[in-house]
Amino acid sequence: MPLDQPINARVDALNTALKHHAAADVLRRAFQAAPNLALVSSFGAESVALLHLAATVKPDVQVLFIDTMLLFPETLTYQREVAKKLGLHRVQVLRADTLAEDPDNTLHQRDTDACCDLRKTRVLDQALKGFDGWITGRKRYQSGNRAELPAFEVEAGTGRIKVNPLAHWTSADVQEYMAENALPRHPLVARGYPSIGCAPCTSPVAEGEDPRAGRWRGQEKDECGIHFVDGKMVRTGATQ
Repeated sequence: MPLDQPINARVDALNTALKHHAAADVLRRAFQAAPNLALVSSFGAESVALLHLAATVKPDVQVLFIDTMLLFPETLTYQREVAKKLGLHRVQVLRADTLAEDPDNTLHQRDTDACCDLRKTRVLDQALKGFDGWITGRKRYQSGNRAELPAFEVEAGTGRIKVNPLAHWTSADVQEYMAENALPRHPLVARGYPSIGCAPCTSPVAEGEDPRAGRWRGQEKDECGIHFVDGKMVRTGATQ
């Protein structure tokens, strides 16, 4: 596929060609279509599946990990352990300069949207300026807005390719893949955290609750803001 072809045409062609293909095929074609791709990972509850798959397809895959400096200590330890186990040698840890806007680390108590924007969205946007696109772990089952999630998208406002190789996977598919490949589990999952973000804004989930119920509990918010549709922040579903 010509790299000088308009981005929308390239994405349409990729989605048509790979509509019924496996996630590994999507990743291989993604790296052919846009060699300079980064995988953005939270090293959360299900992240290891995509990280393993990407490392299998492209051992030197560039991984971007946002350390908000408010993460659980277990997440930081898990990130290092997973990177070592999978041989991920190109993990770039991103951190915001919070001194001017959140010097005492209390912004999340006043305005969670502003905190996420400072510590995640702006940091990632700056880092991605050096890439042709990025790979996410979003899946169709995660919300109604993602029910038609394609394998390839054009990111609104940037022209970057956004790749969703696990778009058609179910939660059971993820768990099966992790078990088959003996992948390490995030330690907080066993303690009632099926979705893991920053420590101040994540709580355990009771049996029968939605897996995302522990994220920003009690607020009209369940997305950090790094994913956009038509230039607007997506408020439903899960990140990686």
